Amino acid sequence: MGIATEQDAPHETAKHKATLDRLKRIEGQVRGVSAMVAEDRYCIDILTQLSAIKSALASVEREVLKNHARHCLESAIASGDPADQREKFEELVALLSKHYKL
Repeated sequence: MGIATEQDAPHETAKHKATLDRLKRIEGQVRGVSAMVAEDRYCIDILTQLSAIKSALASVEREVLKNHARHCLESAIASGDPADQREKFEELVALLSKHYKL
């Protein structure tokens, strides 16, 4: 699974690149926290970095969700296919139900 090209629908290349860049930064932050733990750094400093990582992941999650709504759900609606619409809706409800313990 590579990076999308301009011809790949429904996702946008620029959005994928931005998301991947953000995830790589988060990956670096996680490696940094691992080093902090290995170095027996001050707990509050570690917790501060963990909080920043959680915030960054939440931001990426919001962007992926918006992209899903803009492209995947919108495409299912435009298709006029009730089965596809239902499937996309049920996937989203299942995910949100797990996340929010509904």
